[in-house]
Amino acid sequence: MASTSLVHPLSSAFSINLFKNHHQTIRKPQIENGVTRKWGLRLWAQENLMGTVEEAERYNATKRRDLLMGLGFCGVTSFLVGSCYAEAAGLPPEEKPKLCDATCEKELENVPMVTTESGLQYKDIKVGRGPSPPVGFQVAANYVAMVPSGQIFDSSLEKGRPYIFRVGADQVVKGLDEGILSMKVGGLRRLYVPGSLAFPKGLTSAPGRPRVAPNSPVVFDVSLEFIPGLESDDE
Repeated sequence: MASTSLVHPLSSAFSINLFKNHHQTIRKPQIENGVTRKWGLRLWAQENLMGTVEEAERYNATKRRDLLMGLGFCGVTSFLVGSCYAEAAGLPPEEKPKLCDATCEKELENVPMVTTESGLQYKDIKVGRGPSPPVGFQVAANYVAMVPSGQIFDSSLEKGRPYIFRVGADQVVKGLDEGILSMKVGGLRRLYVPGSLAFPKGLTSAPGRPRVAPNSPVVFDVSLEFIPGLESDDE
């Protein structure tokens, strides 16, 4: 992901002006050469209607102090991810769409766990009434992929459309492939995928997305929406 998004919260008018002024007064040649720096400050002071170089120096020092105080208040981590600014603005934490809400999570505690020979485990949140996908057929499914702590690292819901892939063709991780083959259209299932059936190389972290370590377990909530070319038995 582009690093620009990490510092996006500093795009307020105050912050833009702060960086603009800081950039105008402190340049690399000015640091390396005191004479060049004084000359640059003098020009900048004239442009900004400041009478002397000393006034420009004081103004520049104030801006640097304000910037450092801002970093100290929020902390470097908050500065990068913008959580400090979100809290200051009274914004609630981002709620990502889910296939299983709080009520569903509670009910899931009483659903029996099924374990397959491969080590895949699953719980059926809702058993579908349509057909199961034959190997080699395309399926349209919605999914929410999480690390065991519940943090979401990928989701078709955020993309706004079901994910279409061919089952049994190694187009998705093995655990998802196996888990969806025994589902029926209209069903909703939670898959507990062991590391051996998940991501051999892992996934790097990104803003709003946790890191997935290589061969670590993951969890998928998946709903089988339809199978192109097969009629559903749903009424």
